Amino acid sequence: MNDLKDRLFWISTDKEIKDAIATDYYFLNTEKALLKSGLNPKVTMEVYARKLPYKQQWGIVSGIYEAAKLLEGLPVDVDAMEEGTLFVTPEENAGYEPVMQIRGRYAVFARYETPLLGFISSATGFITKAARIRLMADDKTLLSFGTRRAHPALAPLIERSAYLAGFDGVSNVAGAKLLGIKGSGTMPHSFILCYPSQKEAWKAFLEAAEEKKIIALTDTMYDEKVESLMAYETLGKNLAGVRLDTPSTRRGDWRKIVQEVRWELDLHGAKHVKIFISGGLDEEEIARMKDIVDGFGVGTSVSSAPAVDFNMKLVEVEQNGRMVPKAKRGDLSGTKSLYRDMKSLEDFLTPAGFRASSNLTPLLTPLIRNGKIVREFLSIEEIREKVKSSLDAVRRGIPKLTVISRV
Repeated sequence: MNDLKDRLFWISTDKEIKDAIATDYYFLNTEKALLKSGLNPKVTMEVYARKLPYKQQWGIVSGIYEAAKLLEGLPVDVDAMEEGTLFVTPEENAGYEPVMQIRGRYAVFARYETPLLGFISSATGFITKAARIRLMADDKTLLSFGTRRAHPALAPLIERSAYLAGFDGVSNVAGAKLLGIKGSGTMPHSFILCYPSQKEAWKAFLEAAEEKKIIALTDTMYDEKVESLMAYETLGKNLAGVRLDTPSTRRGDWRKIVQEVRWELDLHGAKHVKIFISGGLDEEEIARMKDIVDGFGVGTSVSSAPAVDFNMKLVEVEQNGRMVPKAKRGDLSGTKSLYRDMKSLEDFLTPAGFRASSNLTPLLTPLIRNGKIVREFLSIEEIREKVKSSLDAVRRGIPKLTVISRV
């Protein structure tokens, strides 16, 4: 028997999200009280994160386009960073980089805060973790394997985040379809166990493969190097690579196991066979193994990445017909401008109206004007290239933020 009256799964519908029913009750209470008192002032709200769950305080913002579609049609103006932009949250500054600014009458959009922050917090969490892994892996092949560890409704978002961050492929069928790319995948242990022997399983997989070169899973029943050699003897030139997915409880010294596999393959004429590893990989393991493997299948560390704790705070309110800087304790009041020196990767946070020198690029640009989206969305490949450029810059030096209060 279905436990829900109007849907199959415990997920919000597109309409519930768009109508901001997937919000918190206290925003409905706020809206009701404001309107009953006859007060509905114009305000400016800024969306920012005070810190990230990583020592290096930089992230990649995502979810901007979904936030734009959420607010589209409301009588508001929005400026925002571009999707895939690097942002900084240094702990030593009281100023924080806004990734978005919203201007309008508060009761018109107050209830949208919850879904908007949800879009940006989740997407930014996924892409930032994936970008850190891409940075750590250098030029090694990265495949996203993690959607089985997350709610299926989030699978396309997780795969989009991984791909935008520079992963070479994604395993989820729905995610790959929405991205417009070919999905990636090898075989599970259950497939191997369906056959009387590993050899028969590998042969059957090769027979069904579109391309007559496969990556064989080689740690199901025997020692990893024994099965890897067995796969090569069975498949010969049709063996493109081996994947080792040994549980951590059975590994021993993972690095030495991989070194043994490489040695034996090379010694037996299989230097062309690549080695891929998967299973509980994170940044530290990738750093330790990247010099001896050809690629990684990364799952849970991305699909279970912590959300980035974005806030949406009032910084300006209409009083007696004019906009007045105003903020709660712990926040800087007034609308901000944010610029970047693209060469040095130094950002400058200033009060609005700051006259920036010609070498500085504004990071907050028009997204919505009076409810209409005024920015062309970048393509998947354009965002992917943007993230790549940001990571190249991070390799050259840690980005930083300078707060300028006097203009």
